[in-house]
Amino acid sequence: MKRRTFAATGLTLTLAALAALPAQARSVPPPASQRIGALAQVSVVDRASGRELPVYRHRGEYWVAGSPGARYAIRLRNASGERVMAVMSVDGVNVVTGETASFAQNGYVFDGRERADIAGWRKSDAQIAAFEFTSLADSYAGRTGRPDHVGVIGVALFRERVVAPVAPPPVVSRPGGYAERERRAESTAPAADAAAPASPAAEAADAMRESRSGANASAKSSVQPSRQAPSLGTGHGRRETSHVGRTPFDRAQSAPDEVIRIRYDSHDQLVAAGVIPRPYPTRPTGPSAFPESNAGYVPDPPARY
Repeated sequence: MKRRTFAATGLTLTLAALAALPAQARSVPPPASQRIGALAQVSVVDRASGRELPVYRHRGEYWVAGSPGARYAIRLRNASGERVMAVMSVDGVNVVTGETASFAQNGYVFDGRERADIAGWRKSDAQIAAFEFTSLADSYAGRTGRPDHVGVIGVALFRERVVAPVAPPPVVSRPGGYAERERRAESTAPAADAAAPASPAAEAADAMRESRSGANASAKSSVQPSRQAPSLGTGHGRRETSHVGRTPFDRAQSAPDEVIRIRYDSHDQLVAAGVIPRPYPTRPTGPSAFPESNAGYVPDPPARY
């Protein structure tokens, strides 16, 4: 059976993509608890401080708390030694093309072990519009009539198809008459059909794989993540310089090798939803400003004897 290839044109980031970030954002090592993903590690960075936002795990999902008006970046580190393509979405919108996101779209290509921060919506080969937390109504997805998936960051990762070089067959010297008859026989023989029927054993194996994949798909579709009305979205912020180049990329398969999903909302919303534990009230320490104060009500009289 002929193998399909899935080609795309990816974008490669240059060093200028990190130029707008504070120096500490490029020097602070990430805490181990913030590293989400196996093929690549993804985190969310507060651009003002350069710190990666704490990640909270709740009911099988990852969450980060954003602050209205704060600019952020999606930090990705390729954990493999080979090139990967990252198709990225924010609020259900592809960050490169602006289309409603799908796996088949273009993204950023990362070399082996490469790290970069994606800080905005791609406007051209030289500019982005910064990601910034904002109200749902002011989010880019909301303003373009697509508010249903506000509050989520997605990264779909694809490995590259590597074609192994094929060695030429050895040349065998035969007498002229015999070689000529061989060439004539090969030229008149019917061509092999690339879509020839598979053997019964191969068909049985294919059927088994399809039944397993179907069962997995149905199991995944039956588990729906919790959904609450978000208070934060991602706005279309100010223009910034960020240079990229273009490179061909052949995906090894149409389905992503890994999908990373990070949801976000305001701190108060995440506390109310139980994602962030409520802080226990603590009594102030140190000297008291009103040491003789009480609760403000009439105390009980002394006990009778």
